[in-house]
Formats: sequence, C-alpha cells, structure tokens
Amino acid sequence: MAAQSVTIVRVYLREGEHQQHDVMKLLHDDERVQGATVFRGISGFGPDGVLRTASLVDLSLDLPLVVEFYGEPAQMEAVIDKLIQHLHLPHIVSWAGVSHVAGE
Repeated sequence: MAAQSVTIVRVYLREGEHQQHDVMKLLHDDERVQGATVFRGISGFGPDGVLRTASLVDLSLDLPLVVEFYGEPAQMEAVIDKLIQHLHLPHIVSWAGVSHVAGE
C-alpha cells in the first residue's frame, strides 16, 4: 500500500445559502478533483450564533452542510483560492493528511 501526502479541505455551508450546487460544479467540472462528499448536519451554528437544528416535527431547510475533498497540496491550494474568489465562501478549513492508496 502506497502512502501519499494530501491536503484535506472542508467547506462549511448552510442549505439556505444555496451554494452547494455551485461548489460541487466547481469541484467536479472545473477543478476535476478526485472526489467530494457532502455531509448534512442535524444541528449547528456559525458566526451569527443562530442555532439551526432538525427535529422530527420540524423539517428545517437551513441545516449545516459540509463539503469535504482532498488531493495534492498544490492543487488544493489553487482550488481553495478559486472557492474564495469566485464563490466568496466564508468558512473553509484545510489540513495535511496521508492518503493510503492500494498499489496497482
């Protein structure tokens, strides 16, 4: 098994911001990252301090979303720059990681 240094990126959104489609389109069509996953949170809050939560009786359409992807560090820096410049995303975090890829 080969190990490769990568940068892992998380983009924090809210459903009510309606940016998920634009983020995924940029990652898939424009930047061609190897893969991305969107997680839908059941509860969360951001800088505005408003707690957004889901319950069985209330189907909120403004829950937290997290888009996560990873790749070669230089490419991820370029992708982060585009996400910030073109989509004006307020909350992106990244960190170094190791990808364990099965040998061919």
